[in-house]
Amino acid sequence: MAKKALIAMSGGVDSSVAALLTKEQGYDCIGITMKLYDNEDVGIKKENTCCSIDDIDDARAVCRVLNIPYYVFNFRDSFNEQVIDRFIKAYENGSTPNPCIDCNRYIKFDKLMHRMKELDMDYVVTGHYGRIEFDEELKRFILKKAVDKTKDQSYVLYSLTQEQLKHTLFPLGSLTKEEARKIAEKHNFVNARKHDSQDICFVPDGKYAEFIEQYTGKKYPCGDFVDRDGNILGEHKGIIRYTIGQRKGLGLSLPEPMYVCKKDLENNKVILSDNEGLFSKELFANNLNLITCEKIETPIKLKAKVRYNQKEQPATVAQIDDDRLHIVFDEPQRAISKGQAVVLYDGDIVVGGGTIE
Repeated sequence: MAKKALIAMSGGVDSSVAALLTKEQGYDCIGITMKLYDNEDVGIKKENTCCSIDDIDDARAVCRVLNIPYYVFNFRDSFNEQVIDRFIKAYENGSTPNPCIDCNRYIKFDKLMHRMKELDMDYVVTGHYGRIEFDEELKRFILKKAVDKTKDQSYVLYSLTQEQLKHTLFPLGSLTKEEARKIAEKHNFVNARKHDSQDICFVPDGKYAEFIEQYTGKKYPCGDFVDRDGNILGEHKGIIRYTIGQRKGLGLSLPEPMYVCKKDLENNKVILSDNEGLFSKELFANNLNLITCEKIETPIKLKAKVRYNQKEQPATVAQIDDDRLHIVFDEPQRAISKGQAVVLYDGDIVVGGGTIE
């Protein structure tokens, strides 16, 4: 009896090709799109983001070509609670969130996995660029970087559990993006040359502070920009508007470039430094998920990255309690930001990761 796969389809080319490849491998497939929000709810006037009518139409058109059933699942309440609310609270608490990781962790590979089981299906399939294998020596499922390193998405997938890895397929992990597009063109998919979405789906213009104020109805008070000695340098426009490492958009005329290095929530101050002040060698992380082991028993040399587009850097990693890591880099790293993910690698293998404290 054929295995059954639930294909998460965004309307883009990657998930469409993932659906095609899964069907060609003999799975019984159902295509679904997750309705995560209404554009009006998040202040978007145009239908120009994922979950839009156009995206749903594109996903449905691909399913029609593939002759597989297609449905739209409503996850708006869960998305509001687990992604948008977390995003807002993080900025309010001085952190820099990564909502794509939260969406993967709490929606795509949690809520959708539950729906898969309710429908008596075997796998969730997505268009992510990553690879899942079973390691016979470890007796564990492992997550590896994609073959196409320019599209690798393992950083945002580090939170996958053993149970989720067991029931997830990434058909694009061994392809390049251009190969995926050529497959889509060969099968006359309407989205074969559709542009990739680069922004956070519910903030497509990148104006995070404006979104937060519109969504919450709050106004965040102005305060002081200060240097590390406490000298006042000017007035900021609300503490949620600034991220660690930011230089542009401060609205200050200074004799030398200065960057956001810290946020003092208690006193509503944004602290600036020169570029050297952004570098640090160590971090602590919590909210851990380890893939290759249950626990890091002794300090180990690995590589780690603290943001999506960074090249991973050599570091010594120690687990200091059940849900906390201490990571010391060989060389100082720039603009390590509270709220972002730190992901650990052993070559192409994702060891695990956590949230930077």
